[in-house]
Amino acid sequence: MEIIIKSLDEIGEKALELVGIMKDARIFAFYGKMGAGKTTFIRALCEALGVEEPVTSPTFAIVNEYEIIHPQSSAKRVFHFDFYRIRRLEEAFDIGFEDYLDSGDFCFIEWPELIESLLPEETVRVSIEEDPLDESRHIRF
Repeated sequence: MEIIIKSLDEIGEKALELVGIMKDARIFAFYGKMGAGKTTFIRALCEALGVEEPVTSPTFAIVNEYEIIHPQSSAKRVFHFDFYRIRRLEEAFDIGFEDYLDSGDFCFIEWPELIESLLPEETVRVSIEEDPLDESRHIRF
């Protein structure tokens, strides 16, 4: 499936579209080059889920946690990971990554290539690519 975002003005609407499609999925791995818009799209997804606090990149912290303020959501939190800076798989174990995956809450993972072997089978793999002609984003899952 594919969602095309032609401008930042559409990102909230497109994030809501993905939220509607995702149903019971909780673990999402976001693939894309540096600057493709992974963090920006995850920010819009968090807002669509009801996160009210500012969503920032967890590049240095590895994981940020956000509370979902939405009475219809069975998940209560979003865990936003950025594995760009890890050098060894053991670093994911050190932060308790598997416990996050088993929590039943949303896990949005940037740079999952570095921890691919830890991802469960049900992980939704999301590819974000920029179209160089019009700078639109193509989100495939």
